Amino acid sequence: MKILITGATGLIGKALEPELRKEGHDVVRLVRQRNTTGCCDFYWNPASEELEPAALLGLDAVIHLSGENIASRWTEIRKRAIHDSRVKSTSFLSKTISVHETPPKTLICASAIGYYGDRGDEILTETSKFGTGFLADTVRQWEAATTPASVKGIRVVNMRFGMVLSAKGGALAKMLPAFKFGGGGIVGSGNQYWSWATIDDVVGAIQHALKTESLEGPVNVVSPEPATNRGFTRILSSVLSRPAVLPMPAFAAKLAFGEMAEQLLLASARVEPAQLLASGYEFGHSELEGALRHLLKKD
Repeated sequence: MKILITGATGLIGKALEPELRKEGHDVVRLVRQRNTTGCCDFYWNPASEELEPAALLGLDAVIHLSGENIASRWTEIRKRAIHDSRVKSTSFLSKTISVHETPPKTLICASAIGYYGDRGDEILTETSKFGTGFLADTVRQWEAATTPASVKGIRVVNMRFGMVLSAKGGALAKMLPAFKFGGGGIVGSGNQYWSWATIDDVVGAIQHALKTESLEGPVNVVSPEPATNRGFTRILSSVLSRPAVLPMPAFAAKLAFGEMAEQLLLASARVEPAQLLASGYEFGHSELEGALRHLLKKD
């Protein structure tokens, strides 16, 4: 297949692109810099709705992964950037491919389990209603922005990623320095569910979605075994053979990170990958301790 990727320099994109090439796919990328030396790079600027037409020639699929990092304090300016980098870019890309004379058959678009909001112990599947708050509102609009493509008959898969675990970036990489020095601990009550997936399974799920034509609409990309923050803390400290005795109370998290702490660190989302399992996807790492040992080379 000929596949177009956005966000190829992000955590998921960096892991996905070489795997697609290994499978023999022809991969081209949308990038934000003009006149790059990459032979397969094409310029785009969603804010000004610019995209090199040659990027869309002969495509079988588009994988849209770009978006501003959400792991920072959410000022109003930052929230606007997070929103626009997802909703506006997806809307522009979806409209553009939908009116192309030879549109791709598949659009796989990044999404997030932030769609569900803070839901305590409730078990959440793709049919669960959306939650409340900035993140839930953003994700709902993000997914809705793919409508022009689906109306055109393009198969759209909205991949609701949970916490993506990788030693090379993301949440786990940010936690490691503190935990390695014995400075880790639970956040808030520790009872909130953190739904996670290894970077390996995130890449595997995207590859599965590419070739599974029955898979469409929202797809939760999380392990079948979510962990509470308390359980995550205990297992990570055990894998690293370090104590975890410095908790971060909820008020301290809110003081340090504001609204982001409430909706990411302290919110609970007990999410199940119902669609992936029903479509036959087999997780490489469904259990947290084995996943962390694999990622941190502690096997």
